[in-house]
Amino acid sequence: MKSIINTVANEITTVLANVIDEEASHLSKLLCEAKRIFVYGEGRSGLMGKAFAMRLMHGGFPVYVIGETVTPSIEADDLLVAISGSGSTGAILQYAAKSKELGAKVFLVTTNRESKIAEICDGILVIPAATKYRRASEPTTIQPLGNQFDQSVHLVLDAIIIGTLQTEDTEAAYDEMTKRHTNLE
Repeated sequence: MKSIINTVANEITTVLANVIDEEASHLSKLLCEAKRIFVYGEGRSGLMGKAFAMRLMHGGFPVYVIGETVTPSIEADDLLVAISGSGSTGAILQYAAKSKELGAKVFLVTTNRESKIAEICDGILVIPAATKYRRASEPTTIQPLGNQFDQSVHLVLDAIIIGTLQTEDTEAAYDEMTKRHTNLE
């Protein structure tokens, strides 16, 4: 098992080392400028999106997950963060186009810089990881399906939130986040 754990850790380290800092910083900037943040992904990308949304909420951001019953209408000055390994997921393309039509900004987290969704976005963060498609441009992996992409997305988005929330008074920031953590446990 230790060999597999080390291999997975090395794969993720390589992916993370190849993320473009300016793309991550651009997402951080848009998060801070947005009136409200909407997050969407399908399948496992959607699960990573929900984890991201929860962490944004802990950080004090007004955030919603598309598809939940309490999610309001998206409007101008809002931000849609879409997560799609392929960058071509049909429903995400629809939501991105509709969001743009309504005046919201759209940011895509993907492996595919040349995708249909990327063409209409205000920003893109490429996670250079393997997906279930195993395109020639993707790195090799011992992991099945899109595991490498999912894990990398989770870590990169966590790092972006940490960087966005950095403050001189880390203890006060931690206390504020703790207050927002669920207390119905």
